[in-house]
Amino acid sequence: MLRVCVIGMGHIGNLHASIYQEDPLVDLVGVCDLIEQRARTAGEKFGVPWFLSAEKMLSALAPDICSIATGGYEYSSDHYEPTIQALEAGCHVLCEKPICNQIQHAEEMVRVARERKRCFGVDFNHRFTPAARIAKQWMDEGRLGSLLFVNMGLWIGRPKDEDSPYYHIKALNPHSVDMIRHYCGSIVKIHCFAMKAPGRTMWSTASFNMLLANGMVGHLTSSYDIARGHPMERCEVAGLKGRFVLQDMWREVTLYPADSDVKSVYTNPVFGGYRDFGDTFKERLHCFVKQVADRVAPEDIDGSGMDGLRAQKVIAAGIRSLETGLAVDVD
Repeated sequence: MLRVCVIGMGHIGNLHASIYQEDPLVDLVGVCDLIEQRARTAGEKFGVPWFLSAEKMLSALAPDICSIATGGYEYSSDHYEPTIQALEAGCHVLCEKPICNQIQHAEEMVRVARERKRCFGVDFNHRFTPAARIAKQWMDEGRLGSLLFVNMGLWIGRPKDEDSPYYHIKALNPHSVDMIRHYCGSIVKIHCFAMKAPGRTMWSTASFNMLLANGMVGHLTSSYDIARGHPMERCEVAGLKGRFVLQDMWREVTLYPADSDVKSVYTNPVFGGYRDFGDTFKERLHCFVKQVADRVAPEDIDGSGMDGLRAQKVIAAGIRSLETGLAVDVD
């Protein structure tokens, strides 16, 4: 059984810890947070030792896997240091998204994982649901044919302005960009437009036009200005033979064949299916744990640190486009 620790005991860190306690492949052995009340409360809740220092916890407990669920400026600045500490301590690491909004730090995280030969994943939980996997299966079976376009949308009602004009663009879109890349491949050029809704100080709604390496065209709309409701996420991929529409990551995916009026639909089951958004984390965390247990090569990890880095480079190019008004090449 693999020993696992969690660093960062906010809402998401507590979710990670609770999922690990239910996973038969791992043993939750410790939690850590810079805020004593959070660390103590989580330690007592899960019945494990709690720490205020990641380095002390890693040294004392020597876990096999470490989840990084910290926050920080733009919701990700605190991922870098504990990720490096955990990798250098010999841990495999699963990091919350965004991997890191400072590209040079994200590159170093990926580099250290590669040099240490550790598995490094990012919590791109949207791609791990049954509905998302069925959509990928349809593509792999050739049921879409030669690909033409992708349309992606994700919107969440978030009334509070955060610590950066680009907070929404950086914090929300890693999932959306990863879904586009997961299904359609590399994004090579991007043109971004954005607006600040009334009373906002950050760019709270944005639109991205994209060119992909395989010749596809794509579009992404994201917003913090729409009240939470369903659907809140929509992914459409189209080809010459058909297209699929994935709603809300796990609720439903529909295949529309070009040569038939009969469509195929997967709908989340009432019994035995996902109950809420929190359930989407279970399969992602279990997949990472199982890949580590099965000794999958670090470069073959599903939803890897490299995927996280590439998503952030797309977002960085979108911000450069917004600032310059030009279409920008993705590094």
